[in-house]
Amino acid sequence: MPRHQTPGSSGMDLHAAIDAPLVLQPLGRAKVPTGLAFAIPAHWEGQIRPRSGIAAKHGVTVLNAPGTIDSDFRGEVLVLLVNVSDAVVTLQPLDRIAQIVFAPVGRAELHLISDLEVTFRGEGGYGSTGI
Repeated sequence: MPRHQTPGSSGMDLHAAIDAPLVLQPLGRAKVPTGLAFAIPAHWEGQIRPRSGIAAKHGVTVLNAPGTIDSDFRGEVLVLLVNVSDAVVTLQPLDRIAQIVFAPVGRAELHLISDLEVTFRGEGGYGSTGI
């Protein structure tokens, strides 16, 4: 079962539910099963995030981070991992591969308009506020 590793942890670790070692080649990716399915309440989501340890030590991260588990999804949670290192990485059964954070979700109502209100930042994007 996923659990918080410390009292201050926001995420719970997810484990590889595999029967045999799984080899990730450099730049290789795999959908790794967790053996888990969730009944997440409406207006909440599960966010699949990388674990810092496996990313720092082995160059393995969650490709679509954060992955979203919607409240109406009832299938097994798979974690899309990618090996961004230049070395082969082998995952073992029950290795901690990612973490899940449960968070509330706001619902937006969109309206088509012709003009946006002016702000100090305006259209400034990428790097416009400094490095």
